Amino acid sequence: MDQTAIVIGIVALAAGIIAGKFLFAKNTKKQVDEANLQAQSILKEAEIRAETIKKEKQLEAKEKFVQLKAEHDKEVLERNKKINEAENRTKQKETAATQKEAALDKQVKENEAIKENLNRQIELVNHKRTELEKHQEEHIRRLEKIAGLTAEEAKSQLIESLKHEAQTQALAIQQEIVEDAKQKANKEARKIIIQSIQRTAAEQTIENTVTVFNLESDEIKGQIIGREGRNIRAIEAATGVDLIVDDTPEAIVLSSFDPLRREIARLALQRLVADGRIHPARIEEVVEKTRKQLEEQVMEIGERTVIELGIHGLHKELVRLVGKMRFRSSYGQNLLMHSREVANLCGIMAAELGMNPKLAKRAGLLHDIGKVPDEETELSHALLGAKLAEKYGENPAVVNAIGAHHDEMEMQYVISPIVQACDAISGARPGARREIMQQYLQRIKDLENLATAYQGVEKAYAIQAGRELRVIVEADKVTDNDSDKLSFEIAQKIQTEMTYPGQIKVTVIREKRAVNVAR
Repeated sequence: MDQTAIVIGIVALAAGIIAGKFLFAKNTKKQVDEANLQAQSILKEAEIRAETIKKEKQLEAKEKFVQLKAEHDKEVLERNKKINEAENRTKQKETAATQKEAALDKQVKENEAIKENLNRQIELVNHKRTELEKHQEEHIRRLEKIAGLTAEEAKSQLIESLKHEAQTQALAIQQEIVEDAKQKANKEARKIIIQSIQRTAAEQTIENTVTVFNLESDEIKGQIIGREGRNIRAIEAATGVDLIVDDTPEAIVLSSFDPLRREIARLALQRLVADGRIHPARIEEVVEKTRKQLEEQVMEIGERTVIELGIHGLHKELVRLVGKMRFRSSYGQNLLMHSREVANLCGIMAAELGMNPKLAKRAGLLHDIGKVPDEETELSHALLGAKLAEKYGENPAVVNAIGAHHDEMEMQYVISPIVQACDAISGARPGARREIMQQYLQRIKDLENLATAYQGVEKAYAIQAGRELRVIVEADKVTDNDSDKLSFEIAQKIQTEMTYPGQIKVTVIREKRAVNVAR
């Protein structure tokens, strides 16, 4: 409608403009009439055109309305469909909830029925249990009346009986296990020890406490003695060694328990005799030079020893003490030879056992280092050796092995018993050490007296040079179990009260004989 009005206005405006042109150009009537006619014609055409446009627009509006209405109706239908579906789902849920509620009510009723049934059964079981307890009490009273014992007393007796039987069986099993383990361990230990001994070459030598200094002629004895014996007194004072000048031709005996002093005295005498100038001042000078030379020799011996054994990184002070062991002896056995032998045995035994042979060798070489201290001390040689080894940075296992090889420290490493065993092997083998006969006989006698002091011991014999003690007991007074206990106690007492080289085996023999004569 608005567009039609606009068209009519435009046409009227155009007609007015045209009419004005005609009026303006020629102010004639004819032109005005023509212009009016032409304007009326244009107006009619414009009205017709406007009407046509109006109808077209109305048709378009109706079509648009119809289309919009169709779309609206479609949306309404879809919305109604969704609403119906939602209502249907809600009804289904309500129906399912109603059915579930009914099922739950039914289940509750069934559970209540089961519960009531169980309660009745529990009451029945309680009743029967009460009756059973009454019958059991009555039965126990009858048994107690028949046996003459209460239930607690019978239980105690049964427990004691079972306990005693279990202890007996356990002791028997334990004894079997221990015996089997001992047999296997002894067999394996013998094998390892024999292999170690066979692979170690030991020298059968014993050192004395005297050194014989040979002379070219007896005339030199007078020079050594000097005027009123001043030279020999100077030598003894400077070296700490006793010089024995007797009727032995062309020989002087040097006596001292310290091999290092004897060696210094021997070398000093050798130089003095070769030089020919023998007087107190010269003696002191030569002895001092000899002592310094021997100290260098001691260091060389220690270095050569550790190189031969393949031991590295040893402190110089410990190397010096190792060399010093060359001039010490124990029971007549040279200390350095003994230590080298123990080191080799330890290395072989450690290798057989799958351990570190170098560490075992180190501990074996240093185990008697406490016997050659520079200063006297009240500590035993094992504890002193452990202290020295710890001071100079040795491995804790080596320190423990040194201190524990005479059981003066607790063994904390596996190489400690190896060192102890190898020390006993080296010292106990035939010819390694010597004892004074009186001391040996006294030790044998003490061993036998120690065993016979126990009750039930009939006789005791020390055999194998005191390495084994055979103890014969009275069968009527000592049982088999007591024999084991007696053997252990005697061994412990020997270990704590006696001093002996190596080890002592204690064997207790119990024998009962029944003898009758048929006539």
